[in-house]
Amino acid sequence: MFELSTLGTFIAFVIGLFLIPGPAVLLTITRTVQGGRRAGILAGLGIATGDLIHTLFAALGLSAILMHSALAFNIVKYAGVIYLCYLGIRAIMEKPQDDNQEVSDSGTKDVTSFKAYWQAIVAEVLNPKTALFFLAFIPQFVHPERGASFIQFMVLGLIFVGLSVLYTSLIACSIRPLGVLVKKITWLGPWKNKIVGFIYISLGLKVALESK
Repeated sequence: MFELSTLGTFIAFVIGLFLIPGPAVLLTITRTVQGGRRAGILAGLGIATGDLIHTLFAALGLSAILMHSALAFNIVKYAGVIYLCYLGIRAIMEKPQDDNQEVSDSGTKDVTSFKAYWQAIVAEVLNPKTALFFLAFIPQFVHPERGASFIQFMVLGLIFVGLSVLYTSLIACSIRPLGVLVKKITWLGPWKNKIVGFIYISLGLKVALESK
């Protein structure tokens, strides 16, 4: 279905895109510092899940609506802005947790990781730029004469998602020492949630200022 040269070029482009830090990287780092390696990895999985949803929509042609309808683009964009700002305000208003208090119930960590996963999905799905990216980027490597376009589109999307999971997981694993260091800085405790909140709000503002 695909020539090795086509797949190699696609993978090279994807890796090159990953090397440019973007919202996905920032979100993964934030979640890792805030909730640990598990939360960071699951946030990366959430981002990848959102990318897979965008791939499916683009393959079905639904993302074309965002390309040709300014109203649809703005609705999705500002829904994402509202959600990111909501996460930011919620983090800023949240009371700082006592780092000296050990978590004896593993379920607490699971809840945090679960939220990191689902919030990352919502944030990624509600980013219209991602939809337009998949609609514009992947079709360049799809050749109808080599098989069903939908299958080719989904295969390339799965490759992108797999590389994304690997990349964000590596980030989450490598950034763990920073999270430990932050927890040891006691004076930073009351400000950690506020810093995380401002990061979310800045991401929301970044999306709000983007245009088609």
